[in-house]
Amino acid sequence: MCEVKREAVSVGSEQRCVERWTLCSKSLSVEILSIGAVITSINTPDRSGHSADIVLGFAELESYLTNPRYFGAVVGRVANRIAKGQFEIDGKVYKLAINNGPNALHGGLRGFDKAVWTCEAVDNGVKLSHSSPDGDEGYPGNLKVSVTYTLNENTLSVLYCAQTDKTTPVNLTNHSYFNLAGQGTPDIYDHEVTISAEAYLPVDDTMIPTGEIKPVENSLFDLCKPVLLGSRLKELPGPGFDHNFCLWFPGQPKQEKKCARVVHPGTGRVLEVSTTQPGVQFYTSNFLDGSFKGKGGASYPKHSAFCLETQNWPNAVNQPQFPDVLLRPGEEYNHTTHFTFSVV
Repeated sequence: MCEVKREAVSVGSEQRCVERWTLCSKSLSVEILSIGAVITSINTPDRSGHSADIVLGFAELESYLTNPRYFGAVVGRVANRIAKGQFEIDGKVYKLAINNGPNALHGGLRGFDKAVWTCEAVDNGVKLSHSSPDGDEGYPGNLKVSVTYTLNENTLSVLYCAQTDKTTPVNLTNHSYFNLAGQGTPDIYDHEVTISAEAYLPVDDTMIPTGEIKPVENSLFDLCKPVLLGSRLKELPGPGFDHNFCLWFPGQPKQEKKCARVVHPGTGRVLEVSTTQPGVQFYTSNFLDGSFKGKGGASYPKHSAFCLETQNWPNAVNQPQFPDVLLRPGEEYNHTTHFTFSVV
C-alpha cells in the first residue's frame, strides 16, 4: 500500500511542493521524501511485536534542506570521497568543490541529497527521478537518474538507474543511519555485525583509499563471523569504521551478493543487506556529535547508528585498478540493493 502527502517548503527563494510517500506492508512501514529521495523513517517490529523507527532523521521537513550528515538521503553523482576533488577523463581535468578536508564528498555542495526529485507511483512503491545538467557541481554530461523504492513483505528494495550524454563518473547510494534498538538509542555497541567480504580498502589520514586491497583475515576488519560492535570499536584504531569492504573485484561479472547482517540481541531485530554493487561502506557514525536535534527531540552522538552504503569503491575514478566507475553514452547504470528486516 502507498500513501502520498504533499507539503510546501521554501527552497531558496522558491516555494516547492515536497512529497512524503509512505509504503506499508503487514510488518513494515517506510516513509520517503522527495527532498534527496530521503528515507525518513522505517518502522519495524521487535520479537514482541512492538514497532519502532530504526533510522535517524529529522522531525522538521526544513532540516532536510541542509541535512549536513546526509540522513537517509540518496547521494551522488558520486558517493563517498574523491581525492583532492578532481579527476581526469580523456585528458581533461575536472575540478569539484572541496567539502571534506582536502577532498570532495557525496556529490558536492548541492548534491543529489539537496535536490527535490519528481515522483511517480509504481507497483508497491515509488519511483523518484532527477536530472543533473552538464557541469552540475563540476561533473560532465547531462545525467538522468532514477531511484525506485519498492516494499514487498519485509524487504525494501532500491533500484538505481542513470543515463548520460557524456562520459562521467556515477556512484549512487542511500545514506540511511540505522539503530535496530530504535532511533534515539544512544549507541550501537550491543549490535552484532557480519560483513561477508574477504578484503577491505585501507585509507590514509583523509579517509582516501591508499590503493591497496587488503585481506580482512587476521585483522580487526574481519567481520565474516558475527562481531559485537562495542568491543571491536574499542580495539579499532581511530574513531571507528568508515571503510569500504570489497564484495567483488575488477574482471569479475556484476553479481548480487548477500553482504551484511546486523542483529540486535535485545530486541531481536535483524537487518540483512544484499546488493549488485562491488562494495559496501561500513560507517559507524563517527562524526555525529549530539549537536543535531532528531526525531522526538533525540540527540545523535558518536556511534549512535551504523550505515551500510552499497556502492562502488571510493575514489575509483582516480584508481584504475578499482572497479570502473565511469558511465558512458549509450550505457545504463543499473544497480539494486535489498534491505530485509526480520526478528530472531
